[in-house]
Amino acid sequence: MTTLHFEDLAVGLTWHSAAVTLTEADIIAFAQAFDPQPFHTDPVAAAAHRLFRGLAASGWHTTALTMRLFATAETRIAGGIIGNGIDELRWPRPVRPGDTLSLTSEVVEIRPPEPGRSAGWARIRNTTTNQNGEIVQTMIATLSIPRRPPSQPGA
Repeated sequence: MTTLHFEDLAVGLTWHSAAVTLTEADIIAFAQAFDPQPFHTDPVAAAAHRLFRGLAASGWHTTALTMRLFATAETRIAGGIIGNGIDELRWPRPVRPGDTLSLTSEVVEIRPPEPGRSAGWARIRNTTTNQNGEIVQTMIATLSIPRRPPSQPGA
């Protein structure tokens, strides 16, 4: 596992996650708990829906899975993922039962720590794709990234 501190960041740095596959039961259970709409909870109603034409995962389910993939990737942020916000959250394609999702994360901007602060900021573009390489979610997360402790040598 690679742990990133602020000093390790550069615009363009990219890393990837493992994958996770969704079942129909996963999609329905999440939706029943958090987004109870027929196109997420009822395969028959979803099949008749004008836009989805089949059961589709809630966008919030896709976002939660993206967080899981980000938090468990081989490359991780030192001290955990401490966010300041999300920009440009998009769901260009529905996630379906049987889809296998993976994540690519890319540093798109870095802002050094202010004097006396132990962390800087980075904007990370997270792109979630399905097994066909089709984009199912994009977002840009602004994260607090700690400096490497003075006693710890560089990477």
